[in-house]
Amino acid sequence: MPVGIDFGTTRTIVASVDRGNYPVVSFLDPDGDAHEYFPSVVALAGGALLYGFDALAAAADGAPLLRSFKRALAEPDVNTATTLRIGDQDIPLLDVLTGFATALRTALGTRSSLGELDTTRTVIAVPAHAHGAQRFLTLEAFKGAGFTVTAMVNEPSAAGFEYSHRRGRTLNSRRTRVLVYDLGGGTFDASLVHVDGTSHEVLDSIGLNHLGGDDFDAVLAGLALDAAGITRADLEPRALASLLEECRDAKEHLAPQSKRVALEVDGMPVTVPVVGFYEAAAHLVEATVDAMGPLVGGLDDTGQADVAGLADVAGIYLVGGASGLPLVPRLLRERFGRRVHRSPYPAASTAIGLAIAADDAAGFSLVDRLSRGFGVFREASGGRALSFDPILSRDERVSATAEVVVTRHYRAAHNVGWYRFVEYSSVDERGEPRGDLVPFAEVVFPFDPALQQAGDLRAVEVERRERGPLVEERYTIDTHGIVEVQITDLVTGYSLTRSFSARDGG
Repeated sequence: MPVGIDFGTTRTIVASVDRGNYPVVSFLDPDGDAHEYFPSVVALAGGALLYGFDALAAAADGAPLLRSFKRALAEPDVNTATTLRIGDQDIPLLDVLTGFATALRTALGTRSSLGELDTTRTVIAVPAHAHGAQRFLTLEAFKGAGFTVTAMVNEPSAAGFEYSHRRGRTLNSRRTRVLVYDLGGGTFDASLVHVDGTSHEVLDSIGLNHLGGDDFDAVLAGLALDAAGITRADLEPRALASLLEECRDAKEHLAPQSKRVALEVDGMPVTVPVVGFYEAAAHLVEATVDAMGPLVGGLDDTGQADVAGLADVAGIYLVGGASGLPLVPRLLRERFGRRVHRSPYPAASTAIGLAIAADDAAGFSLVDRLSRGFGVFREASGGRALSFDPILSRDERVSATAEVVVTRHYRAAHNVGWYRFVEYSSVDERGEPRGDLVPFAEVVFPFDPALQQAGDLRAVEVERRERGPLVEERYTIDTHGIVEVQITDLVTGYSLTRSFSARDGG
């Protein structure tokens, strides 16, 4: 049967399609106990990499363990040559990702509640704010593991499907939008979704690639260290990792009535007041609210949500495992009122939405947004200056069923052109890229036909030319939101193509 896979920073959750229902798949650990997740961890034991529950078992026997390896995907310079340090070895990130996806596929077929694994129809999720390399490496890993990925859906967009499937009655002619607040283990995303029956259109998305549940764990661990009177440097790496895991478990078991958190720091019992933890962690929640502000019409001078901005919003839907912390809905309700709803399955909401997307009979459709701008720094003034040209805006529509193509034509004004392509989160009032800037590729293109077979052009001096050749730039956004660039001299036919499939560490 088709499945939806939410590859999470701390846990990976899978939901399946079963005659209009979308049950969460449970996995068996080595002791035979069932869990509605597969741990997103990797361990090095006996020279081999182990994943999931096997990795946790190996770590209990002393094997080096790496948690939250998904966070490496969010780094701006990540590529196919990126490595991760596991124990005393440097392992290519793509190998770790593919190995994890392979272990997940094996567990689905042999150690899960899934009766039959259909790898020909799989929908996977990525953060809404994911850049091209992040999307490409995730896609390559799951394809390399034998999954046939029929769609890649942004995490909050998938959760929007789960909202309308479960809470469709809250949507009406006056309230047609859902604001999905997705706080996961390593990232935060929010999307404003317009819903018309089973048709969904993402109007805008924002994201913070480096804020998630792991950061709340770190805050709690810091308070525990303070209570013990020691610093992080005083702990061995293994003891620190154990403390962070204990903090994660304690955080996930906090209830609204909880008063204190009991922890152990390197064998020393300590107690952290919950109110102190919430005070120390409140700035993390406030950062997500501030980032989300533009989706609700902005915040006024008092810090309260603009009521007009929420007039047509049926609900602010809290999903993601970290949104289960009682502090999160409390602060959001203080800011946005009673329209804040927490999913009954916050950790599984995205996976359920992905399964809905995988179910052809459900009839759901999605128009999403690129969510990150894409542009290029070009040569100007005969190579003496640079100008920035925004090619694709962050609200460019993308489709899960068809490619989007944008073309430009012009006459070249130089003998060679230097193109420095970047992805970005915003532009300033002058049109310059700002915020989370991610290099895509640097291309040196020979407009002079005599240079088109010359090899490396980096030493060629840029010169102004009159009546250069007619040039076409073609930008293709595939169904997974990944951009490909093609530059062509329409006179000679000479062409260069750049995409993340061709990107390496150079």
